[in-house]
Amino acid sequence: MRLAELRIENLRNVASAQIELGPRVNLFLGGNGAGKTSLLEAAYLLSHGRSFRSGRHETLTRIGQESMSIFGRVQHADGSERRVGMVRSRSGWEARIDGRTPEGMIEVLREAAVVCFEPGSHDLIAGPGEGRRRFLDWGVFHVEPEFGVVSRRFRRALKQRNALLRSGTTARDLAPWDAELVACADRIDDWRRHYVGLWEIGLAQVLGDLLPELGAVDVSYRSGWLAGARLQDVLAERVDRDRARGHTGAGPHRADWSIAFERAPQREHLSRGQEKLCALACALSQAALFAQLRGEWPVVCLDDLASELDREHQAAVLSWLDAVEAQVLITGTERPTMLANPGATARTFHVEQGQVATLL
Repeated sequence: MRLAELRIENLRNVASAQIELGPRVNLFLGGNGAGKTSLLEAAYLLSHGRSFRSGRHETLTRIGQESMSIFGRVQHADGSERRVGMVRSRSGWEARIDGRTPEGMIEVLREAAVVCFEPGSHDLIAGPGEGRRRFLDWGVFHVEPEFGVVSRRFRRALKQRNALLRSGTTARDLAPWDAELVACADRIDDWRRHYVGLWEIGLAQVLGDLLPELGAVDVSYRSGWLAGARLQDVLAERVDRDRARGHTGAGPHRADWSIAFERAPQREHLSRGQEKLCALACALSQAALFAQLRGEWPVVCLDDLASELDREHQAAVLSWLDAVEAQVLITGTERPTMLANPGATARTFHVEQGQVATLL
């Protein structure tokens, strides 16, 4: 898929922008604070329903404005086209598809697929488990049609169970929510395990190119409860502890995964640069798996590429992307060396104070 057009109103410091994107490489150049990252953030929001930057949803809206909006014209490999959009106001999010209001945000998120590597991406390796679960679940969401609905059922059951735990209710009152939670959890866990098995193959290939010095890679997935145990038994055994703490301590919401290398078995053995390359490899291999399973590439966003990677690795990444069919959005203060070479083609934009102008 590709984003043929992106329209933005009042996103951070971008008051208004309408961008006609090229099918392959799109380069956004400008100084620090110009608004380049916000353009990638807009594409990411259409795909994930949340920003890759930290902060509250309210901070997305330009100061002094009541709402912000993002609309994209999405073209798929089968020739179909969708106009998707999101509006954020004080009352929350509102979605649009081809001018109509869908039943939920899930329908919009299925149309646009975007993976992103940005300055905070190293948290995928070094940060808390929440980011890794989101990464994993985004991939599963685009593979398993029922995943979004089952995940929503699980979150509802978890919320109800936690509320009952805090109210000091009996195990009998918990029973129906335990049953619903377990039913959803088993399906989520099966889907996640299957996805990790597929993704690990491609990840090993990309890491072999970017970090060959670390040797073979192994991905370890943990379900969020005691290995080999049934979740219903774990919930029953932990009920007093959960009641004392006021929340459910075992389940898919505690799942995690980690990466270990033959020559760097612990995360602490990795440098910050190696963490970034690991995170980049995760994004690229996820994009490749999406293409393998869905028959089209997601959009690949690379924020501030030159400051995150040295020239050797920039060239390696751009060469990798040049060999596939993905649309790429790159930001930077200057043109990457590889894209400055004769014969290199990229649609180029200049960004200054939230204004976007097409150069080439």
